[in-house]
Amino acid sequence: MKYSRYVIVGGGMAADAAVLGIRSVDQSGTISIICDELDPPYDRPPLSKSLWKDKPFESIWRKTAAQNIDLHLGRKAVSLDTTEKTVTDDAGDVYGYDRLLLATGGSPRLLPDADDGVIYFRTAADYLRLRAMCEHGKNFVVIGGGFIGSEVAAALAMNGKHVTMVFPSNGIGSRVYPPALMNFLNGYFEEKGVTLLAAETVKSVRKMSGRMKVTTGSGREIVADGVVAGLGIQPNTALAEQAGLKVDNGIVVDELLRSSDRDIYAAGDVANFHSAALDMRMRVEHEDNANMMGKLAGRNMARQSDIYSHQPYFYSDLFDLGYEAVGELDSGMDIVEDWQDPFRKGVVYYLRDGRVRGVLLWNTWGQVAAATELIAEKAQYNSETLKGLIRD
Repeated sequence: MKYSRYVIVGGGMAADAAVLGIRSVDQSGTISIICDELDPPYDRPPLSKSLWKDKPFESIWRKTAAQNIDLHLGRKAVSLDTTEKTVTDDAGDVYGYDRLLLATGGSPRLLPDADDGVIYFRTAADYLRLRAMCEHGKNFVVIGGGFIGSEVAAALAMNGKHVTMVFPSNGIGSRVYPPALMNFLNGYFEEKGVTLLAAETVKSVRKMSGRMKVTTGSGREIVADGVVAGLGIQPNTALAEQAGLKVDNGIVVDELLRSSDRDIYAAGDVANFHSAALDMRMRVEHEDNANMMGKLAGRNMARQSDIYSHQPYFYSDLFDLGYEAVGELDSGMDIVEDWQDPFRKGVVYYLRDGRVRGVLLWNTWGQVAAATELIAEKAQYNSETLKGLIRD
């Protein structure tokens, strides 16, 4: 058995941040990371953003190994014994721990009837595979009109590819953006050369003579050089469930990021935490949450008692548009739009019962802290009192 004072299952951004958190308190305690990817920890957002512009691929790597750790790549943790305090991987190796972090992330939702040629865009390997296809391919299909789908479609189009987007809703980001902004984005993507098949489903995806054929629910057939699916993820909770930990849309953690077992912590995409600002439980699948939660979990594994009160923000780039956002963004809420330049620069507020629950900073920069404070105020607002409240 391999013993470490700290064992981390998962090798993403939260895991790397946890190592830094541990080392900020404990410089000598042994740390092991068990990661089913073959790559060491890296930044994920550039995979669908800056790497398609001018950033070199080498810029994504984090310097986790410099923190004097044991990194076990290409190993999947398959069982957890909370009594013996051990984790066993798929090669049969057993790791003992004092404190354990589950930073297991999530797995992409899969199409029900598709060949293995579909890229479920999430990892560095997925990025490299798509880049290789772009060397010779010209036509691509992107399935999904949400966060990842819209970013990948924009990235491909910016690199001279013809892109067809297929999604079941009426528009890009329909669950998040107010209708007028959604309609603008539909037209904006089409101006950039992207073909939109809105209110359309995918029946099947098949390989054919080195290419891919997508058949839609209405019977349309599209032949492409590559197919990317961005359908969201499901949290990887199997290990936690097998160990009897409390799971509810992720691994349930307290304010110190401890699971129902006080020696086991969770952080990142897989962790279900209580947001003090929103007074609700939530699970956040973005970089800021992974970094902040991972670091605090690491510190608490090293016997600190820091409370996770951070309200995560997230961001996106779509051609020459971009945004930062905080809190709950749901197009079904009461929405106040405050545009300085319609659909090009402004702030969108999401309210429930007169209280601001989310803020979308559309091409409005440097105002995440102001938006976070506004949500935390829990005060009553309306369209008049919100106009002009946040400007960059």
